[in-house]
Amino acid sequence: MDIEEVVSLATVATLAPDDALQAIAQLVDFALDQGDLALTTKALDWCDEVESRLTSDSQRIHLDYFRANAWAHRQSTRHADRSAAWAWDQEELQQQVYFLRRARNSPAFDQFPVLGRCQVLTNLANQFDTVGRFIEARMLWGDALSARPEFWIARANRGRGLMHYAHALYDPGHTAVFALEAHKDLVQALRHIDEYPEFGDPSLRAFFSAAARAIEGHFDLQRIAADYHPDQFELGDGEDERRYRNWCLRESLFLNPLNDLGPNAIAARDVLTLPDFVTPVGEPPALVGFFNQLKQEFVSARWLFFEGVDRDEVHLSDRGVLLYNTLDYPSLGLGVEKVKMAFRMSYSLLDKIAFFLNHYMKLGIPEKRISFRHVWREKETGPVRAEFSASENRPFRGLYWLSKDLFEKGIKDLTEPDARNLHELRNHLEHKYVKVHSMSVPTVPTAGSARDPVLDNLAHSVSRSDLERRCLRILKLARAALIYLSLGMHKEEQRRRAGAGADAVLAHMPLIEMEDEWKRRW
Repeated sequence: MDIEEVVSLATVATLAPDDALQAIAQLVDFALDQGDLALTTKALDWCDEVESRLTSDSQRIHLDYFRANAWAHRQSTRHADRSAAWAWDQEELQQQVYFLRRARNSPAFDQFPVLGRCQVLTNLANQFDTVGRFIEARMLWGDALSARPEFWIARANRGRGLMHYAHALYDPGHTAVFALEAHKDLVQALRHIDEYPEFGDPSLRAFFSAAARAIEGHFDLQRIAADYHPDQFELGDGEDERRYRNWCLRESLFLNPLNDLGPNAIAARDVLTLPDFVTPVGEPPALVGFFNQLKQEFVSARWLFFEGVDRDEVHLSDRGVLLYNTLDYPSLGLGVEKVKMAFRMSYSLLDKIAFFLNHYMKLGIPEKRISFRHVWREKETGPVRAEFSASENRPFRGLYWLSKDLFEKGIKDLTEPDARNLHELRNHLEHKYVKVHSMSVPTVPTAGSARDPVLDNLAHSVSRSDLERRCLRILKLARAALIYLSLGMHKEEQRRRAGAGADAVLAHMPLIEMEDEWKRRW
């Protein structure tokens, strides 16, 4: 069917599902080329018409991908000016994230054609980068490139995203290394455009070429490359420490932006701190102390999780503890409790970040009402606070969109499968009863079926492997949140200093590093 026939259709209700999907794809692309929002609306209406008639998960992935592209056209049209693009709440962005995530989480996604998987992952990464979640965006671009290294549109966008990350950093050395890696991505993508034009829009060559030249104009890339030796660092004094640090590097769990560039030994230290910031004369370094504690709790949770999943022997503290086998494969012991503790500690960091923001941004929220869920708005259904929404602060916006994963209905239900129901699990761990099972989790019988005699009606049941996956996910969310907090504060300090005037008088308050030896019990 040619495009004239497609445009003339009033409905796709009479078409077979596959033919309807093809017509939707053609109409979405044509509407974008023509800049016609009315045709985009028509395509979205057709999506609603055909959805109930689809019979396979593969068809549903296609439909969600087309829907996301239609919402992308609405976004580019409605948010073309700067103020609209910086709006923290955008339905068009949220709809794209929703449908792309639903496509990615489909049971059929791993069997979907590789090019289609790369397109979904790349578009989702692009939206995450737009909202300021550049850490998660880079992971998604990396997934696309792992599936198809020549998929140049993912590599080019990753290069651009690395520069967004670089511009947020307060350490000039880190900024230089990010620029070097971004330039490598852009140059490699440019080499692939002619060979694989079907992997993106070849007309974007000029745009990405200009981005590469801009980096070349601002950084001495040859010198940076000569001075950068990412793997010439020791990982510890013993085998246990080296194994732990290598695991942290592989999982990207160091509080160090360089860990987002890869599992290189240079990143195996938790060097993230607060940026330089201004306080009134006489105010103690309370925020520095607060951030010290946030870091300490994170790295302690990280170690507890590692020990909980790494050790398989019975700990001496578990010997002689009388427990009963409840016949539903209960998993008990110190290792399980360490994973639970790591989960609770990691999750609690989010509310503490909200407490930090309330003080730093002078929001005036009463202490008993402060939470990561509610810090962004005065009223739950109201607009984002002006202190945030008017700031053009990409890392803080990333924090806000991270909070959506946990608390906003419709968004949290479509996070990665291992991240679902994190809030519910935390609530049961803190206040109720979680039972961990070493094998399958008992299921609640359907109406009319026989009652399971060992079903524990009091418990929130979870398998040990699911508990560990969810804990790793909340660890990664907490790490990203701490990085966004630090870099968002850096951006806010730049804004404040720009508005302070040339006659502002600033005095320095130097602080010295704590030696590791000082961390002993005195």
